[in-house]
Amino acid sequence: MKNQSLYLIFLFITKFLPAQQLAPAYPLITHDPYFSIWSNSDALNETTTTHWTGAPHSLLGLLKVDGKIFRFLGRQEKVLKALVPAADEKNYEAAYTESAPGNDWTKPTFDASHWKKGIAPFGNDKDESRTTWNTPDIWMRREFTVNQGSSKLFVKLRHDDDVEVFINGEKVYAYKGWTDKFVYVPVPNDIRKKIKKGANILAVHVTNTGGGSWLDAGIAEEQKITVDGSLQTAVQNKLRINATQTIYDFNCGKVDVSLTFTSPLLMNDLSLLSRPVSYINIQVHSNDGNMHDVQCYFGASTSIAANTSSQKIKAGKYMSMGLSILKAGTIEQAVLKKKGDDLRIDWGYMYVAVAASGGVQQYVSAGTGLSTIFQPLMKNQATGKGMMLNTIINLGKVGISPKEQLILLGYDDLYSLQYFSHDLRPWWNQDGKTSIEKELSLAAANYKSVIIKCQAFNEQLYTSAVEAGGIEYAKLCELAYRQSIAAHKLVKSLDGELLFLSKENFSNGSINTVDVTYPSSPLFLLYNPDLLKGMLNGIFYFSESGKWVKPFAAHDLGTYPLANGQTYPTDMPVEECGNMIILTAAIAKTEGNANYAKKHWNTLTSWAEYLAKEGFDPVKQLCTDDFAGHLARNANLSVKAIVALGGYAQLAEQLGEQQIAAKYKLLTSDMVKRWMVLADDGDHYALTFENKGSWSQKYNLVWDKVLGMGLFPKEVYDKEVRYYLTRQNVYGLPLDSRRSYTKSDWITWTAVLASDKEDFKAIIAPVYKYASETKSRVPLSDWHETTDGKMVGFQARSVVGGYFMKMLEQKLLHK
Repeated sequence: MKNQSLYLIFLFITKFLPAQQLAPAYPLITHDPYFSIWSNSDALNETTTTHWTGAPHSLLGLLKVDGKIFRFLGRQEKVLKALVPAADEKNYEAAYTESAPGNDWTKPTFDASHWKKGIAPFGNDKDESRTTWNTPDIWMRREFTVNQGSSKLFVKLRHDDDVEVFINGEKVYAYKGWTDKFVYVPVPNDIRKKIKKGANILAVHVTNTGGGSWLDAGIAEEQKITVDGSLQTAVQNKLRINATQTIYDFNCGKVDVSLTFTSPLLMNDLSLLSRPVSYINIQVHSNDGNMHDVQCYFGASTSIAANTSSQKIKAGKYMSMGLSILKAGTIEQAVLKKKGDDLRIDWGYMYVAVAASGGVQQYVSAGTGLSTIFQPLMKNQATGKGMMLNTIINLGKVGISPKEQLILLGYDDLYSLQYFSHDLRPWWNQDGKTSIEKELSLAAANYKSVIIKCQAFNEQLYTSAVEAGGIEYAKLCELAYRQSIAAHKLVKSLDGELLFLSKENFSNGSINTVDVTYPSSPLFLLYNPDLLKGMLNGIFYFSESGKWVKPFAAHDLGTYPLANGQTYPTDMPVEECGNMIILTAAIAKTEGNANYAKKHWNTLTSWAEYLAKEGFDPVKQLCTDDFAGHLARNANLSVKAIVALGGYAQLAEQLGEQQIAAKYKLLTSDMVKRWMVLADDGDHYALTFENKGSWSQKYNLVWDKVLGMGLFPKEVYDKEVRYYLTRQNVYGLPLDSRRSYTKSDWITWTAVLASDKEDFKAIIAPVYKYASETKSRVPLSDWHETTDGKMVGFQARSVVGGYFMKMLEQKLLHK
């Protein structure tokens, strides 16, 4: 009777839990640009979990209830086996020519005996390619033999730039553009059926339209996955997202499961923030009041420690500090040898740890399909490609009183970043004297206290966000929190400076991009300004060390993870000078002193002098919206220069430099008056000073309001906001009058210009609608179409930290 009463109480409580919160993708493991795992479907067991780049980083979860097996986490990966290996798996020779060969070159009957022979890959990268290709075009023929037909084939292809692919003279694929990783192109059934036993021809033509060149191609065969017929799919009942957790509830027959992923990214505790360990908590209970035999399986693919599936892995099992631990990493261990955007880490080691007990079994298995995970390899050590680290927990008899199992997923990258030729360890092990085993042990020992802190912070963030901007605004902030933080890596320089360096995810892979720091900043100003200093320190050092000699701020420090100096080919003089000065002023406002500015005063002064000369009416140049192209006389960029100079005056006043403050106050006052005349376009202000009939979001104005400068009259804000409200589309306010796409971070800044809370909510509502309804199933993209809600570009970037601007305004107003 007592058990039945408890069960009824449980049903009553769960009935009123919050409904499922929809998102483009759901954060599961979020620590840094490499240790990052997401679910890209509303049901956790609908798709394979992935890295933010889309590469499979498979996590699998099964529950066995009275002999019946239910899958609640992930889906088995598609298994592709090389039929014709590409060069990443096996060296191969192919015939090629750099002169147009004629119409029949793709056919098996073509005589290519006069063509050159070369070892793939072909390209102009001296370090990576095996055969040099520097001309505009290359034509390659590769003979391959098959012994039997296949149900499904894919061309495995990496190319730079435009490509055409043929099999036995028939076109399989054509694409204008390039890819810096292998893509798998399905071979149409009608072409596949014509592939004969014996010799066949794979033919590829690539045109290099500029920059790098590359060609490598093979053919892969999809392997059939045999799954036990008794396997059932668990029913997902609820999904909740908060700042630090993603929580799922499932029904597995007569047992219910609550699965909680916690990445404890609490910014007031840098030791905890930097510890690369996430919690996966599995809690089960009977839903019919009876006792049931329950076993739980958790698997993690070794692809989490590899850049590509072809890399060989070494995996093993051992005990340490009361934990049973599985460990895996590449055999090669090429530490900090690769740089770029669409890359995964392939050095360091991943770890799956649980408290050691008689009810726990851990082992390594070959392959990632469900048909292979219960086939252990060597008990303590194994090598191969694409293995799984498996943990089975016997929970025994389970009734209505919940039983739970804690699993720790960790990653030790050994060295995280290269900073001006010095390899830096992660913050948690900056002196090299601690170990990942110790961090795993601390994570396990402190689990309950960490969860209490996380839950308190989750509640505080949500409550503050609702108070600042309403429920939809609060949900956007919850979606953005972990994504923004996890696009950075925390290290310390050899000089002892904190460095919190971003990766410009799915954009160009730059490290510590200033105009990515700029939109990200509100989140870090709100919760820990030291982390924002960690984003600025490297840029200041770049200039003050003499390594960067231009009179304006640099764009970036390199290409992630190598911060050895700017690699972006184009400067953004007004943009980056303005960003650096504004953010330094924002730090001073937040902290109530200008000590950080004082340390860099000479550099700030040189940048202010540059803006005083070049900033008001900018020549043709890029701003942070570089995808929109170069623009002269950009009214919003002019606003940035004015606000930055206002911030410089504010800093001078805080430092007691009254004469300098007076000079720049007078200058900005004159600039504002001239701006209002030049940009005026009746009921709004124009995109450029010369282009009447145009318009744009003047998101840079927000700092004038948030930092309390009072440079622009309130009428400027009000006029713009009234106009914006007439220009909104179903999924948001366009960036400007040139196109219908937008940047959601800028929309949230533009909304803060509104003096009326309902106007703020009206501008925010379409952004929330986009985040809830977009068909682009990737970690939140900040660049999307306002007409259909589809991603245009960018994903998983830190800039969504800009969503916290309204909360920052509320905080500073109460200081």
